[in-house]
Amino acid sequence: MTDPISTSPETTPATEARVDPMSTVSRDIAEVPSVEIISTAALHLMSAAAVNLGLAEDLPDHQDLDEARSLIDALAGLLDAAAPSLGHHHAAPLRDGLRSLQLAFKEASTIPDEPGTGPGEKYTGEVHPPASRR
Repeated sequence: MTDPISTSPETTPATEARVDPMSTVSRDIAEVPSVEIISTAALHLMSAAAVNLGLAEDLPDHQDLDEARSLIDALAGLLDAAAPSLGHHHAAPLRDGLRSLQLAFKEASTIPDEPGTGPGEKYTGEVHPPASRR
C-alpha cells in the first residue's frame, strides 16, 4: 500500500526523493514509547507551573497563581490517569515533583485553600508540608 501524498503513480528519481513530512513525523512518533510521551508532557506541565509560581531563575518576579493552579491540576490528573501505565519507577519522581509544586503553591498563596481543595489535591489527597516546616 502506498501513501497517496508522498508517492505518485509516475515515479521518477526527483519524485522518489520527495517524502511527505507528516508521514515521517507520524512514523517517528510511532517509535516513541508511551511512557516517554507521558513523561515529556508531565515535564512541560511541571516547568510551566514552576515558572508561574515564580521559581524560574530568569523570571523570579513572575507569579501567576491562577495559571499555576491550572497547570498543577492538569499535571495531577495526567499522573493519576497514567500511573498504571508508567509504573512506580517512572511515576515516583513525577509524583515527587508534583508534590513539590503543590507545596510551593501553598507557600506562595496568601489565601490558603480549604483542606483537600488545593491544586491537584482532588487527585492526590491533601498535601502537607514536612513536619519540620509546620
